[in-house]
Amino acid sequence: MRLELSGRLVTATLVPLVAEFEALPARGRAVLDLSQLEALDTAGAWLIARTVARFQAAGATLEVTGAKPALAKLMARVGKAGRPAELPPRERFGLLAFVARIGGATIAVFQQAVDMIAFFGAIMTAIVRVVTHPGRIRFTALVSHIEQVGLNALPIVGLLTVLIGIVLAYQGVDQLRQYGGEIFTVNLVGVSVLREMGILLTAIMVAGRSGSAFTAQIGTMQVNEEIDAMRTMALDPIEALVLPRIFALVIAVPLLTVFADFMGILGGGLMTCLLVDLSPAQFLHRLNDAVTLNTFLVGLSKAPVFAFVIGMVGCFEGLRVKGSAESVGRLTTQSVVESIFLVIVFDAVFSILFSYLGI
Repeated sequence: MRLELSGRLVTATLVPLVAEFEALPARGRAVLDLSQLEALDTAGAWLIARTVARFQAAGATLEVTGAKPALAKLMARVGKAGRPAELPPRERFGLLAFVARIGGATIAVFQQAVDMIAFFGAIMTAIVRVVTHPGRIRFTALVSHIEQVGLNALPIVGLLTVLIGIVLAYQGVDQLRQYGGEIFTVNLVGVSVLREMGILLTAIMVAGRSGSAFTAQIGTMQVNEEIDAMRTMALDPIEALVLPRIFALVIAVPLLTVFADFMGILGGGLMTCLLVDLSPAQFLHRLNDAVTLNTFLVGLSKAPVFAFVIGMVGCFEGLRVKGSAESVGRLTTQSVVESIFLVIVFDAVFSILFSYLGI
């Protein structure tokens, strides 16, 4: 059997032909010649694809020939979209399923770690490029991001660290009073805030506030195909989007850390003075004996590293967004979790390193 189609097989002319296509006997080998076909839309392509599938299901063959390249491409896309989705594998239960889930999660984590290392390499390459050509640095975007991640974060960082300082002082006095050492609460507040709590709380707040914002912003641009448009215009998204955000964090987080240290000691000092009956001058004198410049610098030295990690993770997850708003929300949450996890891991590494060096 040989069939020839001519003219326009589109929605407007399709209805009378549906019954004729359905009536074709699906047996043997048939040829459908489209060399004279002038126009085809998705409805017509779907009718042809459905007829071919009917022949195949009956053990027959319907060979489509002569289609113009544009029409053949449309039929291929419609035929691919019309294929039934593969059923998901049957869920396994018990120990085997548990081991399979662990294995799948391990492979996914490893692959993401490899991708993040590659992204780190791309960032370092871009940094070298902009350092050797300072005119490529986007100073307007840099200043704007410094305002957003630094200046606008002062109220929440200050409030949080003041409250943490108060809690540290209250708990310290409560525990040290059992041994008559309430005065050492000053040491507790000073050392813990300057070495650990100030930078750690600042980094966690920045990760939750700014890191998630980076992921959401870049992810939305990815969904709207704005990043693809940038690449089409020969703009490097890492230079235009990633580096200004990372540089802003590296500049702003150390300044936020200094502010957080001051506010944490202020809150702890107020509570200590109230509970231990110290004057502010006595507190400052005791604080001066308890901490040194080295104590302050130990905490501050972590700030640029934490800032870089937070910025890199936020931008990395934003660039991984694919196709939907659900992906933006999921990867934004994942960005915050990964940032906080890596900040704590690096903080532990710093603690071990400083302890080994005797700092």
